Amino acid sequence: MIWSFVKILVFVLVVIGATFGVIQLLETSGEVRISVANTEFTLTPLVTIVGLALLMFAFWVTLKLINLLIAVFRFLNGDETAISRYFDRSRERKGFEALADGMMALASGESKTAMAKASRAEKYLKRPELTNLIAAQAAEQSGDTRKAQEVYKRLLKDERTRFVGVRGIMKQRLEEGDTDTALKLAEKAFAIKPKHENTQDVLLKLQADKEDWTGSRKTLNAKLKYGTLPRDVHKRRDAVLALAEGKDLMKAGEDAKARQHFIEANRLSPDLIPAAAMAARAHIADGSPRYATKAIKKAWDVQPHPDLAAAFAEIDPSETPQARIKRFGTLTRSNPQHPESRMLMAELNIAAEDFPAARRALGDLVETDPTVRSLTIMAAIERGEGSDDAVVRGWLAKAVTAKRGPQWICDVTGKVYPEWVPSTEGGFDTLSWVEPKEEVTASGGAEMLPLIVGALEDKSDSTEDGDDIVIEAETVDADVTPEAAKT
Repeated sequence: MIWSFVKILVFVLVVIGATFGVIQLLETSGEVRISVANTEFTLTPLVTIVGLALLMFAFWVTLKLINLLIAVFRFLNGDETAISRYFDRSRERKGFEALADGMMALASGESKTAMAKASRAEKYLKRPELTNLIAAQAAEQSGDTRKAQEVYKRLLKDERTRFVGVRGIMKQRLEEGDTDTALKLAEKAFAIKPKHENTQDVLLKLQADKEDWTGSRKTLNAKLKYGTLPRDVHKRRDAVLALAEGKDLMKAGEDAKARQHFIEANRLSPDLIPAAAMAARAHIADGSPRYATKAIKKAWDVQPHPDLAAAFAEIDPSETPQARIKRFGTLTRSNPQHPESRMLMAELNIAAEDFPAARRALGDLVETDPTVRSLTIMAAIERGEGSDDAVVRGWLAKAVTAKRGPQWICDVTGKVYPEWVPSTEGGFDTLSWVEPKEEVTASGGAEMLPLIVGALEDKSDSTEDGDDIVIEAETVDADVTPEAAKT
């Protein structure tokens, strides 16, 4: 408000001053004489001032006309001028409009329109780092992989877009199943942008699939370094890689180095079952049974598993069945009611021919959680206690079609694996020891029933003790724990 008042006041003062000046000029006496080429001009003071003003205006207009002519000449000569900048702004406006339309078309799924708009934007903008991105994505969206690859190759020429080009071609190779080329491209993309999380994940998966455990561990360390992986997850996956690397070293005959990797894997992730079992065997080979026992107990406390029991049996392979039962009691004490603990103790008592104790250890497991293994153990107990063949055949018949119990199952695909592996179709470190959501019966199914029953009938006259039924049980379920078979 005050500023508006000030501006009005200044304007009024200027008008008053100009009016006062004109009046003074009109009242001023005298004249101005100008002589040009023997011609004399006599002017009043007012006319003189007006003439000077008109002369200065004409001089200013002349300068502008000269500048305009110079600009036109430079424009025609190809130099940058105000005229060229005007046309540049017009082209830039049209180019960005086409670019925006192309992005909208791409988001709407109109791939052909997006490619046309990208081409128009390139014509006006001359910015391939922008337009090629839309063209490549539109070509992929329309299924034109050849066109997309051509665009990605053009992106490789520019330092600013090289990463996008490499990653685009890498994705195409992955879709085609060319994992060898995809791995090389992933390594290049990682070298350009080591902090890019998706590139880290793709590279890690490809390296794991190729069993490049050393390279996988370097990539995993990079994920930790750049903050794309929590430290606890890093330790778990590093343990998986150390375990896998140790297995390869063992196959190559480098047992000493392999044992170091197994122990490191167990240190990084004590609850990783395969690592605990292999670390225990490494400690046994090094003459340290106490450390082997400690490694197995830590893993068993988290999740009991047959592989852990098998490794625990190897600590003292020459012990008597009764001594083994006592020693295994220290292992199962932490999870006495777990199905694995109950079946394990039942198997050990069968080996010791203490069938009542085996029945007590098994409890009601055949009713609450009937599996191939628990039903087979029950058949062995019945045989050991001298039950009729019909009773034994009944338990074996149930075992043939029963569920298999916990198995190594991929968390992503749900596929069952016979043994633990570090990498699956679902990704890296995706296996868990759980029961499948859908029941999976024993291999062979009901068609095995006549063979088992027939074999039992053939042997009924010669079978005298529980050892024979253990052998027949193994024909039903190959998953009976190794320590029971050894004893």
